[in-house]
Amino acid sequence: MDFSVTYIFPTNRTFDLQRKSARILDTQPGLGYSRSQTRPESQNPDTLALHSSLGIHLTIPVVKPIYSVLTRVQVASLLRFYDLPHPNRPGHLLTGYDKPHALRTSKMCVAVARQLGHPNQRLQQFETACLLHDIGRVGLRPTLFGKIWTWAKKQDIPTRPREWRARYPDTPYGKESQAFIRLHKADLLEQGLTLSPEVKDHIDMRLGFAKRLRRQLPLLQFRIQGLGLSWVPWMGQIMLYYYYPEKLKKARPWVHQLAEILVGCEQLEAYSNQRRGKDYYGRQGESFPAAFSYLRSLTQEGILSLQVFQSIVHLAKDGHFTTILRQSRGGDLTAADKRFLRSLIA
Repeated sequence: MDFSVTYIFPTNRTFDLQRKSARILDTQPGLGYSRSQTRPESQNPDTLALHSSLGIHLTIPVVKPIYSVLTRVQVASLLRFYDLPHPNRPGHLLTGYDKPHALRTSKMCVAVARQLGHPNQRLQQFETACLLHDIGRVGLRPTLFGKIWTWAKKQDIPTRPREWRARYPDTPYGKESQAFIRLHKADLLEQGLTLSPEVKDHIDMRLGFAKRLRRQLPLLQFRIQGLGLSWVPWMGQIMLYYYYPEKLKKARPWVHQLAEILVGCEQLEAYSNQRRGKDYYGRQGESFPAAFSYLRSLTQEGILSLQVFQSIVHLAKDGHFTTILRQSRGGDLTAADKRFLRSLIA
């Protein structure tokens, strides 16, 4: 069994002894966690914490990350919600493009949320929401989606609702897609993109994500309950946080934190996803420095808290996300990649 002995001193230095090896961890009170940090017994009934007057904390066992609290059948069934009947091939399915991305994202999300002390029942609901977080893009054709948004990105056109409203504050709320089409109709035609219902639908997949998600969720709630899982409103709210952070301004703190975890893990996977990067944005390569730099920028924007950012960093640094990130890359990580992850500082 793993154990850790933590000596607490007045400074911000923590000495961690685990598996007969010692190391020094820099900690910042109130800004996250280190692997040796203990939680009150009432918050973590699986952990026995002994506190002595000498300032020695003995914790048995060390909490290890878990990546799923749902059954394999439940996970596989939820991911099948991304599949649709093929429009041109009767009897065939159009396999959901975002399923691997959603699965890897949810694994990281559960690990972070558990480390931050969220209870198991909430983790089940959270994992369900994370697995379905891109269901607003069901029916996506990566070639068409990539053609629209790679062009828009190269032209420095806002591609997210909050960015569009920042650039064009007079746009009526929820009408970002229509404004995009009105301003860039001629440009789209020059790119060979006639404004068919399918093209408009793929524009909505980014600038009208809330509208598409709102159409999908009522169709799925009964099926979710049929898997023995519950559905509550906050699960849909956290799916909107990245594009519409204003929708969670009045959310309970723990709901807001789960939304932050989803955004942080989803963006880490997306920045590491070789196939998605190439198909969506014409990206030629993935970079962990770019990924973590972007996550840090989200803390500066107030989208991620330092606590969530540091939790993601610590789990990545300690190797708990290495397999997931290697799968995102579609191959082995380079020696430079591994060195960078080991050198992460929150």
